[in-house]
Amino acid sequence: MSELQRLKGLLPPEMQSWVFVEAAASADPPLITIEEIGRDEVEIQLDLQKWDALAIDHRNLLFWHEVGRIQNDAVPRDGWEMAALAIGLGGAIGELWVQDGLLLLMALGLSGFAGYRLYLKNNSEKRLQDAIAADERAIDLACRFGYTLPNAYKSLGGALKELVEQTRKKKKRGFYEDRLEALRKSAGKARAEMAQQQGSRQSVSSENVYG
Repeated sequence: MSELQRLKGLLPPEMQSWVFVEAAASADPPLITIEEIGRDEVEIQLDLQKWDALAIDHRNLLFWHEVGRIQNDAVPRDGWEMAALAIGLGGAIGELWVQDGLLLLMALGLSGFAGYRLYLKNNSEKRLQDAIAADERAIDLACRFGYTLPNAYKSLGGALKELVEQTRKKKKRGFYEDRLEALRKSAGKARAEMAQQQGSRQSVSSENVYG
């Protein structure tokens, strides 16, 4: 079985008909990314040379991170915002010339919405929060596919540590470090909840025995 076929089997059944896994065709591609290829279709693209160098558990969790982005509707869309911004600004200038107030408001509204979308797309804090949410999804998917919760956290943490070590650009390395820190906090919270649940079960068991 090829790596692409193996990864396809790690997709939730409900996503297998519209999410595809392919080798990246561009020059110097990122390790893994997602791209909308149709109205209701998404492609996960991999740099297989870099990908195959990772441990299999690290690959699995990084793959599920991208699946989590899709589930959270965080797929990068085609760059329509710049076109809409240009159309809106052009329309606003045109309506100023002909002095049509309603069309001017519509053109300004289109420009404002496109500008807001561009801000969200390029906002580093929003990107980080989306990535952290996708990491949580990846943990859930790992457990769905048979990982224990501690092993899921350990595997994703190991993958992020490896990305930190391999990344030279300071900004991108910081992005992975922030994700790793958020994952540590999430793991600590999950550990505390598991300990509390175990304590509750032990308490119930004692009551059954000695009550």
